[in-house]
Parts: sequence; structure tokens; C-alpha cells
Amino acid sequence: MSEQNPAPQQETASAQPVFSVEKLYVKDLSLEVPHAPKIFLEQETPEVDMRINTTASKIEENFFECVVTVTVTAKLADNRVVFLNEVSQAGIFRLENIPEDDVNVLLGVACPNILFPYAREVVSSTVTRAGFPPVLLAPINFEAMFSQAQEEQAAA
Repeated sequence: MSEQNPAPQQETASAQPVFSVEKLYVKDLSLEVPHAPKIFLEQETPEVDMRINTTASKIEENFFECVVTVTVTAKLADNRVVFLNEVSQAGIFRLENIPEDDVNVLLGVACPNILFPYAREVVSSTVTRAGFPPVLLAPINFEAMFSQAQEEQAAA
């Protein structure tokens, strides 16, 4: 009787859901300071605007790439750009034995939640290295973004 137990355990173990981070990397990074060096003499505090975009694609069986792109633009009141910083933080994720609906949620919510802190650090570091005070980005609610995108898709 004890010989019959290992086989079913092995079958259920192989069918266990797998969600793992295989690789994290900066896919693209750019910084523009179009009015340097004169912009450093400005005393005015710029208005900072942040835009975020997420994408996900299957790269092969059970492996997906998710990319969080953060664009931060600082402008003065006269619309002169102080700096423009864009970071695409990416990751390769392994998703195996997971229902399709759950795969979409993981790629739309969980993966961006993992990637965003890395993107936030790259933005802060890059802007600081350019000679500006660090930009500290607030956390993002990717679940709300995903739900809104799903509602918009259903309406269309």
C-alpha cells in the first residue's frame, strides 16, 4: 500500500502552479535635459508629470515578458522641459499550470507590482545623476489599472 502513494504525489506535484521571476532587467532607459546647462540656474520648482504603461507578451511556452514603462517629465510654468526620463523595467516570468484567466491577472497585476519598485529606483537614480533632486514616485495600484482596462475592453 505504501508503494501506491508515491506515484499520485508525483503527479500532483508536477501539476502544481508555478509563478516565478526568472530575470529582471532594464530594457530601455533614456534621459533628456534639453535646456542644459541654463536650466540648472532656474529657481522655479518644476511641475512633474508621470505616465505609466504596462505590456506583457508570451516569449515561449510558460515564459512571459512583462514590461513597466515609466515616463517622468518635469516642466517649468513656461512649458520648458527641465528633464524627460523614460525607463522600461522588464522581467521574464515563468507561469506554469495556471488557468488562463489567472495568467492575465498575474501579468496585469502581480508582475507590474514586482517590477515597479525597480523602475522607481532607476528613475530616482537617473534623475539624481543628472544633477536634479531625486524624484520619489508614489506607489501604483496596478489592480485598479487592470480592472479599468478590463472594463474599457469589455465596453469596446
